[in-house]
Amino acid sequence: MTKRDFSGGPTLGKSAPSGGSLVREAASVGATKPSLRSRVIKHVVLPLVVLWALGTAVALSVANYFAGQAFDRSLLDDAYAVAANVRMDRTGPVLNLSPSEMSALLFDQSESMYFAVLLPNGALLAGHAGLRPPPLPKETAFGFADITFQNRALHSVSLHRYEPTEFTVVVAQTTAARNRLLQRMLTYAVVPQVLLLVFLVWWLRRVIQRDLLPLAELQRAVDQRGVRDLSPMPLSVTTKASTRDVQRLGTSVDALMTRLDDSITAQREFAGNVAHELRTPLAGIRAQADYALANADPAVWREQLQGIARGQERASHLVEQLLGLALADEARASLDLIPVAINEVAREVLLRYLPKADAAGVDLGGDGLDERVMVEADTALLEGILGNLLDNALRYGVAESPQVTVGIAQAEGAVTLSVTDNGPGLTTEEAEQLRQRWALGQAGQRLGEGAGLGLAIVSRYADLMDARFEFEAAENTGGLKASLTFMKRETSLS
Repeated sequence: MTKRDFSGGPTLGKSAPSGGSLVREAASVGATKPSLRSRVIKHVVLPLVVLWALGTAVALSVANYFAGQAFDRSLLDDAYAVAANVRMDRTGPVLNLSPSEMSALLFDQSESMYFAVLLPNGALLAGHAGLRPPPLPKETAFGFADITFQNRALHSVSLHRYEPTEFTVVVAQTTAARNRLLQRMLTYAVVPQVLLLVFLVWWLRRVIQRDLLPLAELQRAVDQRGVRDLSPMPLSVTTKASTRDVQRLGTSVDALMTRLDDSITAQREFAGNVAHELRTPLAGIRAQADYALANADPAVWREQLQGIARGQERASHLVEQLLGLALADEARASLDLIPVAINEVAREVLLRYLPKADAAGVDLGGDGLDERVMVEADTALLEGILGNLLDNALRYGVAESPQVTVGIAQAEGAVTLSVTDNGPGLTTEEAEQLRQRWALGQAGQRLGEGAGLGLAIVSRYADLMDARFEFEAAENTGGLKASLTFMKRETSLS
């Protein structure tokens, strides 16, 4: 049968790092990296703070702009009120307001107000001398500017009028109220948002820590495991998960533990089987070699060498069968069934067994192997099944004119691969018994050959490929017919 590479298992003769050293090494590497909680908080809180700062700055800018618009509109209204009181008399333009009326018109309880009425030539008609804002552009009715007057920072408006004559009204005020309003907006808008941001950051840290707690518990549970403890994680670790991702991680760890447990169990069983079953043939080979060395008769040497050759053949066959069982156990989780031409596989295995059949005087033939037949299977497992069935048929299907036939038949959506002999056959009870490991039939016990693994391997391989393996009496020869039935799938017949 085809051999597989078992390099995925533990390597003998090489030292491997212990679990504790691996944990310490992982911990030392992880100590230089931030925790998942800190990274999540950083990636959530940092954009939140940046967006909050940008939003607050935009909100304050908009509020300050509209508040300035309100102050400017009030200042412009005062300029229009002053301009409305400019009259023409016999001497020229005059401001028709007394000082008390002017004080009432420009009254402001929190700001200092200044005004000036200027003629086109720059002469002062009324108001504060020296109040000179930047000149207005041509054909511009009014404009605002920040100026300095009497060492005070003022915000001014200039209004240019042409009736009853051309003149300019300048009204200016201090900016203390504006600054106080901006400070109040900053206080009332930013402080509550800062408090809200602090609360939100605290709440996010708490929620993230709570959601990641099952992950930390899973880590602690894995760290506390012994190297031989491959049992599933406690239910509290997976059921307390607040998110589907953490729950899936716990389930995946459990599945990994189960696969590791199955793999290690299979390796231990394989090692135990090899140690137990090879002891007898190896001891026999050693005894025959010692007996031959103690005698000087060449005939004794020849007889013992033949016995050693038979013992070596039996040990090799046993190792192949044990490897087959290990392969079956290993393939449970990783087997991938693909379309296989079963007739070609059967023909190749039959050709390999022709020399052995000729040496045993067995007529080995095939039936239905020329037509291409596809099934969903694994080539190595198919070769293993055929090899074991042919080996059993050549060993135990003895008759006066021994015949063994490998056949393939198709009927009612199924493909059947069979090995038929004309030997003594088996009863139903014997057939079921031989499916078990280490079970030898009467022929095997009489011949002293085999280990009782061949049909157990065939049965296991059939299960892996979703095929039905059964025994029945051969219709024409009266011997035994071992058959393997595959159900056809549409995708495999393309």
